Order: sequence, then structure tokens, then C-alpha cells
Amino acid sequence: MLRQLGLLWLLTLFTYANHVHWLGDYDTALKLAHKESKPLLVLVIKHKDLLSHTIIKKHFMNHDYVDKINQKMIAVIVTYEGRSSYPIEMYYTRVFPTLFFVNTQTETFMREPLYGEQIKSDVLENSISQLNL
Repeated sequence: MLRQLGLLWLLTLFTYANHVHWLGDYDTALKLAHKESKPLLVLVIKHKDLLSHTIIKKHFMNHDYVDKINQKMIAVIVTYEGRSSYPIEMYYTRVFPTLFFVNTQTETFMREPLYGEQIKSDVLENSISQLNL
């Protein structure tokens, strides 16, 4: 009974949590971005990297700018070691996580990528507001 209550509490927490709606497949995200004429938000992480997971939990949940990301952008998270293909030559990085803001119409970066600990709430909020979406 206690376990069921705990699971119900977690389900409620995740249901009402404000979080980025990440897609896990780059090709699907790119097609959707083209279809909806939206830019891509590409987060490249390492699978077992503590900083990557911490940043996702801390800066991509329960912030006002998360709603704007979900409404105005297509967010995709790719794992550096992952089996899914993504154009590694376009999103080349040696720092994890790295966040790219991509104009899918021109296939160019909308601003400089954010690397590692640069990815934090105030920088994200400022970066997103400067994109004029």
C-alpha cells in the first residue's frame, strides 16, 4: 500500500512538473521542426555524465522559459555514445553537455552553443529571450 502511494505521488509530481518535452531521435525532431517551422534545441550529453543529468533536472524543469521552449522550439536530446544518428560533424563538441540553438530553415546556429556549466537558468532565459521567438 505504501509503495502504491509512493508511485502515485511520483506520477503526480511528474504530471504537474513543468519540464522540456524532449524528443530522443534527431531525425524525427528535425522533420517535426521543418514541418512546424520551428528552430531546434539540441542537447548533446554523455550517457553516464553526472553534470549532464544534473543540468537537465536543475535547468530544464520548473522554470518559466520551459513553456516557451515547448511552444516555440523542438527540443531533442542526443547521447554522444548513442546508437541514434545525428550529424556529429555539425554538433561536434568535446564538452558535455553542450546546447545548440539551430535555425532549421538555414541550417545555421542562432547563437553560440552553451557548454557544460554555462547551461544555467539565467543564461538560458536570456538566450531564449534574445532569439525573439
